[in-house]
Amino acid sequence: MQIYVVQSGDTLWNIAKTYSTTAADIAEANEIPEPDRLVVGQALVIPIQGMYYFIQPGDTLWQIGRRYGMDYRELARINNINPYAVIYPGQRIYIPQRIRTAAVANAYFEPIGVRPGQMLLNDARNAAPYLSYFAPFSYEAQPDGTLDPPPTADIASIASSYGNSLMMVVTNLSEGQFSGELARTISESAQIQDNLIRNILSTADEAGIYTDIHFDFEYIPVDLRDRYTAFIRKAAEAARAAGYQISVALAPKTNADQKGQWYAGHDYGALGSIVDFVVIMTYEWGYSGGPPMAVSPIVPVERVLQYALTEMPANKILMGQNLYGYDWTLPYVAGERFARALSPQSAINVARDNFASISYDERAQAPFFFYRDAEGRSHEVWFEDARSIQAKFDLIKRLKLKGISYWKIGFQFPQNWLLLGDNFNITRYQNGLRDIGNSQPPAL
Repeated sequence: MQIYVVQSGDTLWNIAKTYSTTAADIAEANEIPEPDRLVVGQALVIPIQGMYYFIQPGDTLWQIGRRYGMDYRELARINNINPYAVIYPGQRIYIPQRIRTAAVANAYFEPIGVRPGQMLLNDARNAAPYLSYFAPFSYEAQPDGTLDPPPTADIASIASSYGNSLMMVVTNLSEGQFSGELARTISESAQIQDNLIRNILSTADEAGIYTDIHFDFEYIPVDLRDRYTAFIRKAAEAARAAGYQISVALAPKTNADQKGQWYAGHDYGALGSIVDFVVIMTYEWGYSGGPPMAVSPIVPVERVLQYALTEMPANKILMGQNLYGYDWTLPYVAGERFARALSPQSAINVARDNFASISYDERAQAPFFFYRDAEGRSHEVWFEDARSIQAKFDLIKRLKLKGISYWKIGFQFPQNWLLLGDNFNITRYQNGLRDIGNSQPPAL
């Protein structure tokens, strides 16, 4: 795939001509609702095999080949040029399709609060060819060890059609919030733990659709850290005996003793040694109640992952990734207004409808823009685009992580799925433990 950033005066026709494709193919790949109204700064995925590079002043074939992992002589052969000839700024060089690496990809599926049912299921169908797992969110543990199940809609039939596995997500949610007290009730009672584990496994067995038991317990009081670890160890032994994998979600820590109730209850080293894999929630630096900033700026994301690698092997780590951004009304005043969540696709539409240009923060590796609404209020929007998600994919490959986990289905981001399929062979599983090989998304 090729990523192109729209410049002033661009049209889909001239972009398509530059990259030897068609305007219709670009519009379809990027789900552009009004092809005649592009946004300056908008990142497009050009649906071609491989990519084109335009020579910059000072470039040499050797430098270009090194940048893209190719021998310069092979690059010259592919482009039918003399490897020792002078190359000129603006000259177009074809770079073959990148080598895909194996990866696992998960997406949480919460059938409430984002989009109406059929639209949400359509989003799931669009994502399914690129995923290893769907994770219906969530089975809520109760104080007596029973479970309150989620509405799973038709996600099981979609998963079956596309060869996805399902993760059974168990949480300590209570009345819509993660509950430290519920975590305490469970962690301090062996009887409740045993009842909960029995109910989880019997529910999974009865459903017949789950391959992984996934615990997302958050805001665990610091004094329960070891007790929670012991509970996960007990759950892991029972889950594996029943033929299931086990995984946990982890808060984004940068050191073992990080303060705060969100962080302190998760022992990276101990939990990483117990489970089959972890999902690290590397997002929400920019959040609805905080000041405007990137949701998952790449520098702090990498700091978290680098710490995790000191506590567990890379092949156990799924990097968490947001499928959304936020629209803040300015001026930001703590506690007064919450930012509105919106999809990358919606963010581009907002910029288009308000005649805003999109900028890109190179340090955060994230796009943003400002606009003024019909009531005259100023807004600041941070979201994800093809550039920012490619930067995350590059990080996953550089750190040799197991893969990626998305929060959550329901936010339209078509470029993400195209680039995910371009970067990785997505590994699928059968019965949780047996690898059935790499799956390719549909050809363009």
